[in-house]
Amino acid sequence: MAMPLTWEALENACRNCTACGLSAGRTNVVFGTGNRKADLMFIGEGPGEQEDLRGEPFVGPAGMLLNEYLTAVGIPREDVYIANIIKCRAPHNRDPEAEEEDACLPWLRRQTALVKPKIIVCLGRISAKRIIKADFKITREHGIWYEKGAYRMIATYHPSALLRDPSKRPEAYRDFMEIAEAYAALFGKERP
Repeated sequence: MAMPLTWEALENACRNCTACGLSAGRTNVVFGTGNRKADLMFIGEGPGEQEDLRGEPFVGPAGMLLNEYLTAVGIPREDVYIANIIKCRAPHNRDPEAEEEDACLPWLRRQTALVKPKIIVCLGRISAKRIIKADFKITREHGIWYEKGAYRMIATYHPSALLRDPSKRPEAYRDFMEIAEAYAALFGKERP
């Protein structure tokens, strides 16, 4: 399928997508949000209950934690773009199936092409496995930088995983500090 070339056309087409079975159970398509010219893009796996209800990514408890990390490292949420691998909620927040990811990836690829970020942050293993490399191990490889085409990429724990296992929060904070340093370097600034 040819992807629309403008944001408005892309979002409208995505909102009408029925390429996989998840479309039947959604309340809203969770397209993406934030600065459409962002240098920093975050990609999660898929919407949860609150995201499905509001049609916006990372607005539930995991989103609140993401906001805390962004604030702690001095990155305003409105400066970044946030999207997910899949645009419709999987039942009971289960992991998306490969066919569901395959159906949604063209939307994400077009979003990324329109945003043109310099840095992509994968939130969690599912995003990292699809975006960085298929055998990505989040516990071993979070916080490591990768170069892929025009993008610098890094993965960190998904905020919902940090809600389930708070012992990993210090590691995630270090990842966010790395992200903030790389982001500041884009503008020729050093972090205090």
